[in-house]
Amino acid sequence: MTSTETTLSSPARSGPDGARPESGTGARTEAGDRRRWFALAIIMTAAFMDLVDVTIVNIAIPSIQRDAGASFSQIQWITAGYALAFAAGLITGGRLGDIHGRRRLFLIGIGGFTLASALCGFAANPEMLVASRILQGSMAAMMVPQVLSIVHATFPAHERGKVFGLFGAIIGLGAVSGPLLGALLTQWNLFGLQWRPIFLINLPVGVVAFVLGRRFITESKAPRALRLDLVGVALVTLGLLMLLYPLTRGRELGWPLWGYASMAGAVVVFAALVAYEKRKALRDGSPLVELSLFRVKSFAAGIAVQTVFGIALGVFFLVWTLYMQIGLGWSALRAGLTGVPFSIAVSTAAGMSVQKLVPRFGRKVLQTGALVMVAGVLLYMWEAHRYGLSIASWQMALPLVVMGVGMGLIVAPLTDAVLSEVPREHAGSASGLINTVQQMGNALGLGLVSVVFFGEIGDRLTRAQVGPAFVHAFQHALGWVAAVMAVIFLLMFALPARPAQHVEGSEPQDEGERADESEPALVP
Repeated sequence: MTSTETTLSSPARSGPDGARPESGTGARTEAGDRRRWFALAIIMTAAFMDLVDVTIVNIAIPSIQRDAGASFSQIQWITAGYALAFAAGLITGGRLGDIHGRRRLFLIGIGGFTLASALCGFAANPEMLVASRILQGSMAAMMVPQVLSIVHATFPAHERGKVFGLFGAIIGLGAVSGPLLGALLTQWNLFGLQWRPIFLINLPVGVVAFVLGRRFITESKAPRALRLDLVGVALVTLGLLMLLYPLTRGRELGWPLWGYASMAGAVVVFAALVAYEKRKALRDGSPLVELSLFRVKSFAAGIAVQTVFGIALGVFFLVWTLYMQIGLGWSALRAGLTGVPFSIAVSTAAGMSVQKLVPRFGRKVLQTGALVMVAGVLLYMWEAHRYGLSIASWQMALPLVVMGVGMGLIVAPLTDAVLSEVPREHAGSASGLINTVQQMGNALGLGLVSVVFFGEIGDRLTRAQVGPAFVHAFQHALGWVAAVMAVIFLLMFALPARPAQHVEGSEPQDEGERADESEPALVP
């Protein structure tokens, strides 16, 4: 899942290269320009592609395993490799957008993502598929940070509630479309291509988004010249690899000593990164990670919640798919249809939470979401235990709806709360950090699947033992998910009780306040 940022006023008159003039008055004058809504639709399509790509792969995993002969380790890498490359490149991708232009990096990312999707679709073996997925994740890391950055660079604060409400609805739509689309494409076996159309479907969507993006997205950059921090890039990438690789391969390799040493060394690398970035900021003001952002309470607390939330989602979605399709023996289509109530609930709750609930109840909405998710997970555990292998799709509907409502109450307002007080010149850096920690959490969750799910399944199972073993492992994994959500509930106490409200129609009080709304960084 899962896994989905900057806010400027709307485009004024654009130059030949699509860059906006540095005129705050002109930007405000055309705040109602319809071009920005076209731009929003385009970047939301890219976010939708990324969301669908994760969920669509999960539902097709059993088909890939059968047709391509992929091992469990390779299956993990098809999902975790994407998440790892995505996480490792997001901070860099966000900063590159600040430096070279968010529109430019978005177009590079979506073009590369489309090409990598073609390579995935035509992969000759599991090794090529894993490599193509890693490339796909790298390109997504160029594309996705620009989504929130372009939003932050295109919409004034008082319209942000509406935009993030739409963003939450897109998350729910992606969650429902991915499994259904993956199930249908796998079931139909178009042209005898088995699972391959789940990747090839990105080609026409990516081409259209690229062409329209060039026309409608207005360019924006940081207000002052920045340089890419190559040492910071190396340290971030090295630290993430040292942390996540042992988690992903640990069980298969028997948890070797070097794995523990690597994870401990990752802490040292991250400490070195922090020290270096502090010096870098003082020396030339162009660090990769803008550490000053962590002095913003809403940002720092939100980053912690995003990380842990990513762990919960990384564990749940993979084991859920394996439980239904391998443990229960369901078809991809049946598994995809079973998830429809969950996705509808996410989309509905996300759309309501930012505009209706958070302005009235603040942080309590997010905390309620965490508790509701815990209740749904516990209900699912009880049903899986009670009904065993005879459980039906309709019996899963109630816990899935409860979980979906809980997730919807969290996902959209959390992004809004994290970004609400971020200075616009650091939009790309903040956007990259948000996505990075979420994907790092997701990759950690996928790595933990080795422990909390596969660790409960024996290595040599007879056909009769597979179902009960997977049901038991699923219940065990759900216990971990519930515990993680309880931790998230506690972490949310660090969020501001009343996050900055960006409700549609809440205009600034006067012209002076309007001027202080920190005009976007525009390309001269």
